[in-house]
Amino acid sequence: MNTSKRGFTLVALLVVIAVIAILAAMLLPALAQAKRKAQTINCVNNLKQDCLAFRIWEGDHGDLLPMAVTEAKGGTKEYTTGADTYRHFQVMSNELSTPKILICPADTRTAAAKFARLKNENVSYFVGLEANDANPQMFLVGDRNITGTEAPENGVLKLVPGGAASWTDAIHGKKGNVGLADGSVQQFTGTALRQALQNSGDPTNTWHLALPE
Repeated sequence: MNTSKRGFTLVALLVVIAVIAILAAMLLPALAQAKRKAQTINCVNNLKQDCLAFRIWEGDHGDLLPMAVTEAKGGTKEYTTGADTYRHFQVMSNELSTPKILICPADTRTAAAKFARLKNENVSYFVGLEANDANPQMFLVGDRNITGTEAPENGVLKLVPGGAASWTDAIHGKKGNVGLADGSVQQFTGTALRQALQNSGDPTNTWHLALPE
């Protein structure tokens, strides 16, 4: 009786390893793409909740957003000229419920443990300081990796409808998500972003975005 043990030869083992490596090489890009898509979906959901929070807050404060209401009345109007982006979210702690929705899943930043500890480094999104219901296509919130013709000044980026605007590759790879004043959320490439900016209001105006720098 033949009692010799049968098993993998070295060649067979190398073939199996090679097949596994090929399969992994084929699957990894698909998995990475699926991860990016999931991050984008979660980011869009975050921005929708942020937009909803702004609208609820607005309804309780004379149809004005925090950026148009003085601090004495619960708003953040005094903080629209400096790098205090987090404050515009902080006053809506009741409407937002959790600081986690202020972080884009594709961002490297981490959420604050509570709103009392919220700082710019715990925020992934800009705030459109002039956003209002009269111009529903104005930018209300969006990914922080937005750029314009000039560098931000004291944390505030100036954008002119019809002017230059684009994204860095820091978060969504040359793309970004924007929540508009009407509550909708759109994903824009650089070209689509400039088109949306052109349609956002009077082309003679300059919009100011508070970046969480």
